[in-house]
Amino acid sequence: MELLWTFGKAFLIGGALCVIGQLLIDLTKLTPARILTGCVVVGVLLGAVGVYEPFAEWAGAGATVPLTGFGNVLAHGVREAVAEQGWLGVLTGGLTAGAAGVSAAVVFGYLIALIFRSREKNGI
Repeated sequence: MELLWTFGKAFLIGGALCVIGQLLIDLTKLTPARILTGCVVVGVLLGAVGVYEPFAEWAGAGATVPLTGFGNVLAHGVREAVAEQGWLGVLTGGLTAGAAGVSAAVVFGYLIALIFRSREKNGI
């Protein structure tokens, strides 16, 4: 039963974050790029003030997988690097913390590009 609650909570929280993004697409004139960037910035801000970390621990993958979670990872990385390296950590912390996720996205994207062929959509 606990496993069901864990997955259900992640699904509901992740879905709610996606609904917010979809509403921004449908109801505003913001471009998708600005919405995606805004999600990362919101994650950075909430992570910087210490709100996102407890939320992510409670919500699990529903809060860590979306772009707000990536913003939180950047903020957490900068906070740790500044504590260890001083002001140089502002420049290196986010890159170090987010490197694994970005690297995985690049590698898996490349593998998918090798497996599938791109083509134009007909009729659209």
